[in-house]
This record gives sequence, structure tokens and C-alpha cells, in this order.
Amino acid sequence: MNTLQKTSIPFLRIFIGWHLLYEGIVKLINPGWSSAGFLNESQWILSGFSHWITGNESVLNVVDFLNIWGLILIGTALILGLFTRFAAFAGTALLLIYYFTNPPLTGLHYSVPFEGNYLIVNKTLIEAVALLVVAAFSQFDSFRLDCLLKSSNRK
Repeated sequence: MNTLQKTSIPFLRIFIGWHLLYEGIVKLINPGWSSAGFLNESQWILSGFSHWITGNESVLNVVDFLNIWGLILIGTALILGLFTRFAAFAGTALLLIYYFTNPPLTGLHYSVPFEGNYLIVNKTLIEAVALLVVAAFSQFDSFRLDCLLKSSNRK
């Protein structure tokens, strides 16, 4: 890989990590935050599951906890480059859950306005695919803690 390719992967990993970490922290420090609003908007293949979650307060509390701490832990791991492939796959899974809960498809209308106009592909899907790229090329990313841990285990 050339220098541009070798530096692009760490930047992509760190920027997505920052975004996920920040989203988790914002949710953590906001005492009124809940995923209920987002889940109630669901109209596609995960709508039944989403509405079941919001109909059960204890389940909703668990989902909110897992969502917040999932974002924080995945974001932190991506920024540090620790358990990089696992974090990238976990982030991809989380983002795909968000995507399939409220996808930008024709005929679906949400009460909460989106930041832009999307059809099938939105920022959530792009970020999920970018994390797959991070996972696929993580062995070429030498700016991560995984590399330090690997080299210290060889000594």
C-alpha cells in the first residue's frame, strides 16, 4: 500500500470513532435522552421489534443503556485502535440496526425531519460501509494500539 492508503485508514477509523464516541457521550450526559422517539418512528422491517421495545419500559432502559455504552466503547476502541476489527464490525452492526430501523426509502415519511434528502443511501449506511473498509484493511493500519500490543507480545 502507498502512503496515502496507509494514512487514510487510520484517519477514517479515528474520525468515525470520534463521531460514535461523541454521540454516546451526548446521550449519556443528557438525562432526558431516550431512544424511544427514534424507535417509535420505525416503519420498515424492524418496526415491530422497535415498537415492542418502546412498549416495555424495562427493555427500553436496557436498550438505551446498551446503545449509549456501545457507542462510547466502540468509539473509544476505534480512536485508540484497540480491538480494531471487532470494534469496526460491532460499529457496522450498530449502524445497520439504526439504518434498518428508519431507512430512507420511498413511501416512508418520518415526523422528525432529516438533515438532508436521501434515497436508499444515507450517512448512516455510508459510515457502516466505511467501517467495513476499516475492518478489511486494519492490518495495514500501523497507527493503533493493537500493533503495540502485538509487538510487545512477541518480545
